[in-house]
Amino acid sequence: MDIRLNSVLPGATGALLPSPTTSGEGTDSSFTDALKDAFNRVNQMQNDAAELARQFAAGETDDLVRVVTAAEEASIALQLAVQVRNKVVEAYQEIMRMQV
Repeated sequence: MDIRLNSVLPGATGALLPSPTTSGEGTDSSFTDALKDAFNRVNQMQNDAAELARQFAAGETDDLVRVVTAAEEASIALQLAVQVRNKVVEAYQEIMRMQV
């Protein structure tokens, strides 16, 4: 089974990369904005999956495949976000251990 990032996080191609700028100005804020946007999308996916589960439990929808797919996509997106966070923390800790 081939799972691609685009199917998990729609529109995520290069989403964590800062937009190209001609000078070094704005790179920090664009990277920050990209991370915030990515985490907001993960949060929205979690909320959407919870809403679909609520609708299914209330009998408002009978599309179990859609409910399970949304829940699994949200789970994978959250796992990805946690791994990105772990790598950022690990990189920060490595920088703090460097001697100047």
